[in-house]
Amino acid sequence: MALPVEEWRLCVARRWAALEPALREQLAAASLHDTLRLGCGLLRPEAAALRRLCRRARVSKEPAAARFYREEGNRLFGRRHYGAAARLYSQAASHELPGSPEVSVCFANRSAALFHLGCFEVCLDDIARAESHGYPDRLLPKVLLRKAECLLCLGRLQDAADALGVVENKIAMDGFMTGPTQQVLLKKLSQLKIKIHERENCPEPAQETCGDIQRKSDIWEENDSISGASSSLSLNFDIERGRHLVASQDILPGQSLLKEEAFVSVLCPGESHLLRDSTETAWDTHSTNADLYCHRCLRQLLASVPCRGCSYAKYCSQNCADVAWEQYHRTECSLGALLLTLGVFCHVALRTVLLAGFAEVSRLVEWSHNGEKDRHNPEARCRRLSEVPDTRAGTRGIPGCNDNGQYQSSYQAVFNLLAHSEKHSPEHKFLCMLSVVAICKQLQEAGLEAAVLNQESADKWSKPKTCEKTSGELSPELTTMAEAMLRHLLQLQCNAQAITVMQELGSGDGAVVNKKPVRLATAFFPVLSLLNHSCCPNISVSFSGTAATVRASQPIPSGQEIFHCYGPHRCRMRVAERQQLLSQYFFECRCQACLDELESDVKSVVSVRNSFCCPSCRAPMQVGEDMLSCSNEACEISVSRESLSHRLRDLQQQIKKALELLRSGKADQAIKMLLKCQMDAGNFLSPKHLLMGEMEDHLAQVYATLGKWQEAARHLERSIEIVEMHHGPSSIEIGHELFKLAQILFNGFAVSEALSTIQRAEEVLSVHCGPQSTQIQELQEMKTCLLELPRSMLQRT
Repeated sequence: MALPVEEWRLCVARRWAALEPALREQLAAASLHDTLRLGCGLLRPEAAALRRLCRRARVSKEPAAARFYREEGNRLFGRRHYGAAARLYSQAASHELPGSPEVSVCFANRSAALFHLGCFEVCLDDIARAESHGYPDRLLPKVLLRKAECLLCLGRLQDAADALGVVENKIAMDGFMTGPTQQVLLKKLSQLKIKIHERENCPEPAQETCGDIQRKSDIWEENDSISGASSSLSLNFDIERGRHLVASQDILPGQSLLKEEAFVSVLCPGESHLLRDSTETAWDTHSTNADLYCHRCLRQLLASVPCRGCSYAKYCSQNCADVAWEQYHRTECSLGALLLTLGVFCHVALRTVLLAGFAEVSRLVEWSHNGEKDRHNPEARCRRLSEVPDTRAGTRGIPGCNDNGQYQSSYQAVFNLLAHSEKHSPEHKFLCMLSVVAICKQLQEAGLEAAVLNQESADKWSKPKTCEKTSGELSPELTTMAEAMLRHLLQLQCNAQAITVMQELGSGDGAVVNKKPVRLATAFFPVLSLLNHSCCPNISVSFSGTAATVRASQPIPSGQEIFHCYGPHRCRMRVAERQQLLSQYFFECRCQACLDELESDVKSVVSVRNSFCCPSCRAPMQVGEDMLSCSNEACEISVSRESLSHRLRDLQQQIKKALELLRSGKADQAIKMLLKCQMDAGNFLSPKHLLMGEMEDHLAQVYATLGKWQEAARHLERSIEIVEMHHGPSSIEIGHELFKLAQILFNGFAVSEALSTIQRAEEVLSVHCGPQSTQIQELQEMKTCLLELPRSMLQRT
């Protein structure tokens, strides 16, 4: 959720409407500095309402919640649902107080689940955590035996023998191994000793590395002027396009153009962290991205390390937890409920200034004040900037560049991203201002001002202190930080970059893995933000953790601008929809795709293919405002757009029910319902309609679940035909569909078809995702496996 919760937005809207007209006029025309000066005292009446809303976000450590999650984890562990059990033990650990014996039990229980999942290294980490947190002595032998078994599985025979020696010594010292449970442990100890002896006498042959799987590395030459960019790019500036990147040489499809680490990123939490009513319980077993990914590096979590102060933040390692605490979380921790209430954009704005540090923030805010006089003289400002590209200084003087003319992924570059403060509505600026003031006042009241200003020891952490200030006004230093935060909050509307990840749909237990891109985090990428929008872009962006990689998706001749798609794409939306969505960026798109649709009779790809057909003769329906007429002159059918749209909505609901049947294990019923949906759709949708392809895709998924690989492949091939019509033969969408088809053909032992599909999928996906991507590696593993099959089997297929 990028913006604050709806209740806070409505509350602020009422406050705005109640202001004196003169004050509203002043706020509407004010600079960021003056906006804070005029509005800082306006939060007081709404503060109580905001505190009530914050109670809905449960982020504190609650022992009762820990017990609930631990018991649920035990229940699922008993049913052998080890992955789900591990996630619940992580939830339990996040609610336990650091250093408590109870948290050691959570780590020990999670280690058992991880062992059954075959995650031996991570299991060892959890065993070490359990020991360091004071795991009960009487239960330790069982955990130490698990440690020895992990080491044995990893081939570390001497370490395994040493671990068994520790167990034997403990048994000899304690002398309490007499009951039935203890006898089971002794038997296990004896078995492990025998296994170690056998492995020592008959060592397993070393496994050959997959030499056939070639991992190509990108050819890369760093740009001297733009950090993280290829030397094939140059930074330009003009009045119409602003800063933008241009190809300085011919670029091939798949060529890497930019590799940039986010200056700041914040994980999107998911709706379940906010309750509708403060009396509801937050203890459900549903996992969101906030539970599944590291809150610092965005790596997928298998065994999270909880924050020491809150139940919300989770990390992939103790190192990530420590670095996050040092850089920003020691300040954010006690503000968790407020930040969840005010939304991800507010969180990004706060974390940005915390990472930059007060000294740098203060320097740039003061610099911006010196440039305020140009705000009222735009001609002088434009004249000065327009001269930059033609001077001998080259890129020096372009906003965001340093004195050497280098554009770096730095706070200075973030600060110089366009905020368009004069173009935002006064109501929106007022909402942003009050939200920023609320954060800064809570920092002040919690005694965290010194930490924000980098004046406090990094490892100092205590309960919030009562602030000595009683006036309700912000200190000059916090006012400076607030001004920078307000700037960043306005910048995010035009410059926020979604970090996406390919996430599995369903349980992921099937032979065919169905994935879709999901928004994982919101970030500032200063260099990536230089790219202007086109509804028909010439690059693709992929993510690995907090790093973005930009690749050319088509040939780009020297001198052509590099274009990114901000979301609205010609293959997904009509021009009117695209223009409406792009209005948030404060420009009118004049890309070639929009010009073709606006200035000629060319219909959009979406209009042509996602159209209705005549219910009587199946001919295409002619587009009209309210009534659609059949294009076949011999047919006089006319149907209202509303009735056809209603049929489409009903169809989508039926498809949704069919997929719920599939998730419930009722595959046969799902097939019947999907086939009926397909028949109904044929009566009023164009054969090229994207929904027709989606139904073929769903049928392929159901047949694959039943192991009917030929039927699954047949339906998926039909889906690919429709997807290709919409998105093109080299699109990322086609790449994902080909990946699924490769899995189906692989599982169905259709060797020659599988090999040719793998090759085509590799060609498409390597352009968009690069040769190191997970999907490419999986395709190469499938290819290696197929090529190693006996020649007789290859000939039969």
